Amino acid sequence: MRGITKRYPGVVANDHIDLTIKPGEIHALLGENGAGKSTLMNVLYGLARPDEGEILLDGTAVEIASPSDAIARGISMVHQHFMLVPVLTVAENILLGEETMANAVFLDRKEAHRRIVDLGRRFGFEIDPEAKVGSLSVGWQQRVEILKALYRDARILVLDEPTAVLTPQETEEIFAVLRRLAAEGRSIIFISHKLYEVLEIADRITVIRRGRVVGERLPGATDEGDLAELMVGREVELTVDRGTSHPADARLIVSDLHVRDDRGSEVVSGVGFEVRSGEILGIAGVAGNGQDELIQTLIGLRRPVSGTVTLGGQDVTGHLPRAMNEAGVGYVPADRHRWGLVLPFTIADNIVLTSYYRRPFARRFVRDEAAIEKDADRAIHDYDIRTPSATVRAATLSGGNQQKVVVAREFDRDLQLLILDQPTRGLDVGSIEFIHRQTIAKRDAGTAILLVSAELDEILELSDRIAVMYRGAFVAVRDGRTADKNEIGLLMATGGVDRPAEASTEASA
Repeated sequence: MRGITKRYPGVVANDHIDLTIKPGEIHALLGENGAGKSTLMNVLYGLARPDEGEILLDGTAVEIASPSDAIARGISMVHQHFMLVPVLTVAENILLGEETMANAVFLDRKEAHRRIVDLGRRFGFEIDPEAKVGSLSVGWQQRVEILKALYRDARILVLDEPTAVLTPQETEEIFAVLRRLAAEGRSIIFISHKLYEVLEIADRITVIRRGRVVGERLPGATDEGDLAELMVGREVELTVDRGTSHPADARLIVSDLHVRDDRGSEVVSGVGFEVRSGEILGIAGVAGNGQDELIQTLIGLRRPVSGTVTLGGQDVTGHLPRAMNEAGVGYVPADRHRWGLVLPFTIADNIVLTSYYRRPFARRFVRDEAAIEKDADRAIHDYDIRTPSATVRAATLSGGNQQKVVVAREFDRDLQLLILDQPTRGLDVGSIEFIHRQTIAKRDAGTAILLVSAELDEILELSDRIAVMYRGAFVAVRDGRTADKNEIGLLMATGGVDRPAEASTEASA
């Protein structure tokens, strides 16, 4: 890619970027949220047209006008949010748009299955083509996405945050697959905010800051601190000092909670625990083990089958979201698009989404636009939201900046309980440092904090206590300062040997 420049109203997303990828290379692309990484990859994949510059494949200039063009030229992209249909099988997902036909009417399912099985074996993972994607773990769904690209004979594979929701064990398995792909001569562009992973997997590293390439490094000649400083433009504290917590009274008490999912299956089974003011309780677990339904129940989006939820001494079981919000519960959701933002709304409107009807933002049901704009401008400054103005629609922001809007809204008020669900997913090291500092400050101010994260390092760095959730139950509780990363990762993946009843009792101790 030579001299790639892409402009949007009020911002130059890519400013004459040069990027060279070699055959058989794993090339890491680093940068802050809004630095221009996604825009650059969208240009490569045909989702955006550059204003200047050119793309050369094997020395020949090419024009990539659409993802179909990219795929036809051997370029595939695995997005951070999987592009899979849960109710379809592995084979059906892989075949979508690339159907193997026996004749003009019928699919050649036998040949398609053979190719899928052969590809899986060739790269070290065997998978049942008839398995429903919705029944697979996120680690296996990631493999299905990679198989989709290999089925289309991808020579250049772009992976956007491929390990964001994987356990350490699953990450190592995916890395083994990537190394096999590179050994075959395929080129891999690896986008990640996890610097230690980049140093482990990459052959070369390119760093982008504010739309420009600011450095290239070899993993053996750099470290996390150097890369973080290149990304952010200043020295970054990679691990925030959490200090000493001083837990007080039990602010949130959950007793014998049973919850069903939308299909009627029990996914939270007799969970009981408490979160005290001035402490952070981290819940570690692979996605799909009941964490979503537990959180939805705590914030009023789902009614439990049985059990009680007590907040500040008041029974709030089954209260609706607005009642929970007014009781002093803040919530940063894992899915910012579905639960955190109204994407067509402006940044200003999203920041007052839970308080627009109260003073100082409204008087007798009339909005005070000046007060809303003033508050939004302050939040944009305080939380470093990269945007031309508060009137920009949330849909136009990068994923990381969208997350900052949600965090600004939820952190910036007095709370009894703060529920953080994957709060730094997709954020750069500078933003993670900021949010972790704010989280510790909230804890030290006496807020009870419940942290749910598939990012094990985040759980270990912030939590005063850690509960591992597996198949709807707490299977272990550990002290956050002495917990062993490998043990927690193994418990997340297998459930370990601890009995849920004992763990649940320990969680309330």
